[in-house]
Amino acid sequence: MDDPRLTPARPDLAAKYLEGKVKAALFYPVAVLIVATGILILLMTFVVPRFKQVFEGMEMKLPWFTTFVLGISDMIRHNILMTMGVVAVAVIIFLITINKTKTGRYVWDKIKLKLPPMGAVISKVSISRFTRTLGTLVSSGVPILQALTIVKETAGNVIISNAVMKVHESVKEGETITAPLESSGAFPPMVVSMVDVGEQTGALPEMLLRIADNYDEEVDNAVSAMTSLLEPIMIIFLAVVVGSIVIAMFLPLIAMINNMSGDNGGGGGD
Repeated sequence: MDDPRLTPARPDLAAKYLEGKVKAALFYPVAVLIVATGILILLMTFVVPRFKQVFEGMEMKLPWFTTFVLGISDMIRHNILMTMGVVAVAVIIFLITINKTKTGRYVWDKIKLKLPPMGAVISKVSISRFTRTLGTLVSSGVPILQALTIVKETAGNVIISNAVMKVHESVKEGETITAPLESSGAFPPMVVSMVDVGEQTGALPEMLLRIADNYDEEVDNAVSAMTSLLEPIMIIFLAVVVGSIVIAMFLPLIAMINNMSGDNGGGGGD
């Protein structure tokens, strides 16, 4: 299948292509996180309590780490329904806030642009969508003001949409595109400079499409690097979570074995 980005007449396909790559990159870590959460709940609600029953029959002081894990297990078991309810309510409130309120959407979109390591990728995708859509529309003969209105509605990010709105107002008053782009802070200096050159030379559509191509390539590289980095991090995270619980449960058994060995050794010396 042809790369959708090679079809300039369909900038929406290019945007969906990039968003699809980002979502595909996020699928693995999200799946691992869900599996890790399920394993953690299973261990804390079924496995750890069995060990606790064994430890209660031992006349020995438990290591602090074991006591800590047992305390977390008790808290989860006794409050799991309330915890799940609180989490569900929090998620619902969060979704309503970011989808139904302007302030919530603005704050969330701003956070997404700053959130490491995804912020840089989301920013690049938004800039690519803006430049490709605007460049395609202008090169197709759409008036600049109408093109900016369309771009504002399809920006996909409130921060970028507000910047485009300021560009629309600037162009409507006979000013340049560059100044509001620079003042918005949402566009890197290189993008602003290339748009300025394109505007001054009369090759704005070509320059916008060139920026979009460059950022498409940067998104590809960033997503590949992020995927390569996240996979081992998530595996290590899962190993640490499960391994810590296993270690906490076996520490008392190891201590008990050591005590028995010491007692046997002392008895043999007599």
